[in-house]
Amino acid sequence: MNHPERRTGYVAWQIGQIMAARIERTLRPFQLTLAQNSALTQAIREPGVSSATAARRAAITPQSMGTAVNGLVERGLLERRTTPGDRRTQRLHATETGLRLAAEAAKALDATHAEALQVLTPTEQGQAHSLLLKLLASLNPAAVEGGSP
Repeated sequence: MNHPERRTGYVAWQIGQIMAARIERTLRPFQLTLAQNSALTQAIREPGVSSATAARRAAITPQSMGTAVNGLVERGLLERRTTPGDRRTQRLHATETGLRLAAEAAKALDATHAEALQVLTPTEQGQAHSLLLKLLASLNPAAVEGGSP
């Protein structure tokens, strides 16, 4: 019989599910969803990013990103702006309030990640991160810095 834990994809999926639940719990006090946190992070990382690009980077549907962005705009954490010459594409920009909230959430997320990874030595953490980043760059180049938009 095949054991699912012998498949790297299954193990990665399990870890992803567990981490997503932990991250969601961490973000709850900030009234942010995973998609909203991703949208806000993308707008900070690249001011003026399009919603479509942010969705590709987060590996979520444009509709889910649209819902996330709408919630952030309603709360005054994100602004949509048009670019002269391209009135159809809405560009995302974090507000001052959004920047502050994202910084607070990032600190909490750092603690969540550190807790989850404490079973690994610092060297193992670096190795795991490097290998996962290599896989991510291969599977979703838009998700990593310097990857496709």
